[in-house]
Amino acid sequence: MSMGAALLPGAHAIDVQAGTGVGPSAGPSAGPVTLGVMGGGQLGRMFVHAAQTMGYETAVLDPDADSPAGRVSHHHIQSAYQDPQGLAQLAALCSAITTEFENVPADALATLAATRTVAPGAQAVAIAQDRLAEKAHFVRCGVPCAPFAAIATRADVEAAPADLLPGILKTARLGYDGKGQVRVADRAQLRQAFADLKQQVCVLEKMLPLALECSVILARGADGAMVDFPVQRNLHRAGILAVTEVFEDNVPAPLAAQAVQAARAIAQGLDYVGVLCVEFFVLQDGSLVVNEIAPRPHNSGHYTLDACDQSQFDLQVRTLAGLPLTQPRQHSVAVMLNILGDVWGPGSDKTPPWDAVLALPGAHLHLYGKREARPGRKMGHLTLTADSAQAARATALDAARILGIETF
Repeated sequence: MSMGAALLPGAHAIDVQAGTGVGPSAGPSAGPVTLGVMGGGQLGRMFVHAAQTMGYETAVLDPDADSPAGRVSHHHIQSAYQDPQGLAQLAALCSAITTEFENVPADALATLAATRTVAPGAQAVAIAQDRLAEKAHFVRCGVPCAPFAAIATRADVEAAPADLLPGILKTARLGYDGKGQVRVADRAQLRQAFADLKQQVCVLEKMLPLALECSVILARGADGAMVDFPVQRNLHRAGILAVTEVFEDNVPAPLAAQAVQAARAIAQGLDYVGVLCVEFFVLQDGSLVVNEIAPRPHNSGHYTLDACDQSQFDLQVRTLAGLPLTQPRQHSVAVMLNILGDVWGPGSDKTPPWDAVLALPGAHLHLYGKREARPGRKMGHLTLTADSAQAARATALDAARILGIETF
């Protein structure tokens, strides 16, 4: 079966040869099709729930014995992401495999792809893991991004164009949720930041005057078909998403259309298969620049679980299994609040007032099953749905006050 053929739940597996990649075992089997995911966090958990709802069995590979996704999956392979035995076990169980976070080793995905369908592919994930490769891809696709320079040596620090300052120095790899980023006002601060980041390969980006942030989540199938959700308007605090609002004109219509077109061009240029998030900055002059991509479902798309007729995780299952993609429809205005470990208070010694939160109209609470609440750790999210943006925002502000979350 090719990547474009559908893997239907309850179907019989077929004998496969290396490189063709379907079938939950090395030979014929009457068992149900099993879908696998690299990573056991909350995104993996929500993928597992979506797959199981559609009748699939699931397998999770994650080194944490207590991972949120591993606890709800049919199979949990407790293994390092590059462990050959763990990867072999995952391939033996699964017909097709995806990932729930962008820092899964790309070479592990390539190993799995030798015998199984893998989406997104290793090359697309590798580009998303490296800010320099990512920006080069944006340039190839003709999508504007912030002016930047590569910083790999102390000589690069001294040679960096002065008009990139003030700027943000970001590690080229392994940065997420504001990690590996330092704001620098001048060259002296740039020197210090490069030293503080252990002289890793970095990207210096010019700091731009932002009006707002937004994101586009799309899904692309192996046949090239693409669908997308409405543009999300996002608010970040300390580099972590705090609020997502999705309603008509949350972003000016021409900019929203431009963002969708740019996101589609980026996905097309990657020959991407799966769910992709593209994050954008809207500048004060009204122009749009791309910030980064996430080769997976995204925090800003969690509202789709409650406000759309298909969620981003439903589309992740469809793209992985080769099922048809239909354009998702938003049926409710939505405001989503990220719930961080801070809500539990110092020492995680209090239970948040969930009863008061759930007494609010249109409140949809999702907790991720993480055992320990820590400041800055994503513990769950709350989506408030309503018939109007005014009503959704008002209820979201009530929820924020109840939980002790900074209002917006």
